[in-house]
Amino acid sequence: MAHVGREIVLDTETTGLDPLAGHRLVEIGCVEVINYVPTGRTFHRYINPERDMPEEAFRVHGLSADFLAKHPVFRDQVTDFLDFIGDAPLVIHNAEFDLKFLNAELARLKRPSLPSARATDTVKIARKLFPGARANLDALCQRFGIDNSNRAYHGALLDARLLADVYLELRGGKQPDFGLGVTTTTDTATPIAAAPRQRRAARTFTIPEEEREAHRRFLGKLTDPLWVRLAEPA
Repeated sequence: MAHVGREIVLDTETTGLDPLAGHRLVEIGCVEVINYVPTGRTFHRYINPERDMPEEAFRVHGLSADFLAKHPVFRDQVTDFLDFIGDAPLVIHNAEFDLKFLNAELARLKRPSLPSARATDTVKIARKLFPGARANLDALCQRFGIDNSNRAYHGALLDARLLADVYLELRGGKQPDFGLGVTTTTDTATPIAAAPRQRRAARTFTIPEEEREAHRRFLGKLTDPLWVRLAEPA
């Protein structure tokens, strides 16, 4: 039975940019979240792509063909992957890219594809919330004060964990008590003590100068904005 509010934050690494050019998946990382909060359940697999590793792709994720050759091919891992994601919605940064690789692998095995409507694209959310600002994962981690100092290379599970934290912030951030401060009663009318309400100090976000400049350029494209007219003397 599907859990209400369950989503799977997902990331992949590949040998290149286009599966139609013969590029393949080499890593999948998934993080389960319920009501936007990671549960601790994850799925992580390295995949033998049955081909060489281009140097430009190796520089991105550091996964060599020799290392990957020791791992199972996708057809031997697909059942575990599909069982983990179930029918939950997917949360992906630049969903079109990851889905085209996943669906290319599924098509090779004559498995049903993952529909694009099933995926929430966090790039699109970020661009809507922060017009003109950078929307890559590193920039969003910096915006929200999320520690990504271990990200020397791209890695599917590491990136999925970071994206899960970013996704929580994009959806409104951590709540002070998640409703635990509400007093309830048991069947015997014994009161349950309210959880103490913890308040955290407000965080300060540093906006890079290039984002400030991008925002100024964006504002310059607006015609007769309301705030300018309101500032004019009557």
